[in-house]
Amino acid sequence: MSNQASITRLPQARRPALLGGYEWATLCLVGFAFAVPVLTRNPQILSQTNLILIAATAALGVYIMLRMDLMSFAVPAFMAIGGYTVAVLSLKLGVTDAILLGVAAFVMPALCAVPLGWLILRLKGVYFVLVTFVLTEIVQLLLFEATPLTGGSNGLVGMPAVTLFGIELMDNSQVLLTTAGLAFAGFTITALFTRYFRYEFTAIEKNDVLAESLGLACWRYKALAFSVAAGVSGLAGFALVNMLLTAHPTSFAPMSSVSYITYTIVGGKGAILGTLAGAALLVTATDLFALKGELSPGLFGLLIIVVTLVARGGVIGLAAKAAGRLRRASPAAPARIAPIAAVPARGVKS
Repeated sequence: MSNQASITRLPQARRPALLGGYEWATLCLVGFAFAVPVLTRNPQILSQTNLILIAATAALGVYIMLRMDLMSFAVPAFMAIGGYTVAVLSLKLGVTDAILLGVAAFVMPALCAVPLGWLILRLKGVYFVLVTFVLTEIVQLLLFEATPLTGGSNGLVGMPAVTLFGIELMDNSQVLLTTAGLAFAGFTITALFTRYFRYEFTAIEKNDVLAESLGLACWRYKALAFSVAAGVSGLAGFALVNMLLTAHPTSFAPMSSVSYITYTIVGGKGAILGTLAGAALLVTATDLFALKGELSPGLFGLLIIVVTLVARGGVIGLAAKAAGRLRRASPAAPARIAPIAAVPARGVKS
């Protein structure tokens, strides 16, 4: 076997465990959302949980690309593709099964990302940022102009409720269960994907030129990650249009990509748990600051500035550092020394 072939993919023996601590913790927290409708019927809590899960799922598209030091503004574009795919299937073809719609919402953006990735993934830095933002603007324009398919400025309204095994998921608690299922699927896919290719992504993030010179097929991993990130973003788009029962271009505004990037960075881009923590913190803060009227944008911006200055590694990074300091500061348990029996000196009779 040639050196290049051996380096292109790391040996199985060096692969990490299926999931790490952060991944298990994140999946448990997302899974807890299934219990929220059982614990409360408060519409505000149900709606807030819904928004947090949608925001966190969308932020996964940013998180995956940041694992390779690529900041993507394309999340709203792929959310729109996934959301409009669901709306067209349900309104024009009568497909309402949640599982089929979920598969379509993942597969369609992922397929669209393949040719787009071939065009733009050779770019890096500000050029990649600029092109992905322009891509979102183009998709937004197409949503307004392709009236026969997208409904234009009116959008696609009156979507039927999704069904699961023939049961309509209509009320607020059932909509939350649908969102929780989509979020759990998105987080599971992301956790397994980023964990399995952790070494490759780290090599690309640190120095992709060096990794390429050593035989790592960087472009292949970038294209695969871009496609998976698009699919996960499509799941978030499905959850959003299912909550609104409407697919409208303004739901996927290009500037919303800034929010998804912010959720990831504030939460901590080094761990998948950061997307959930950032979304929970900032979505809740947005709701609280909305009570302050005109001061809301300023307070929200001040919160982001404070968090990014105090916690360079995000909320999760700060928590991990604090936990590490506490472990180092805690007094070590005294070592137990076994008693040593007296042994007579050599040549001396006892």
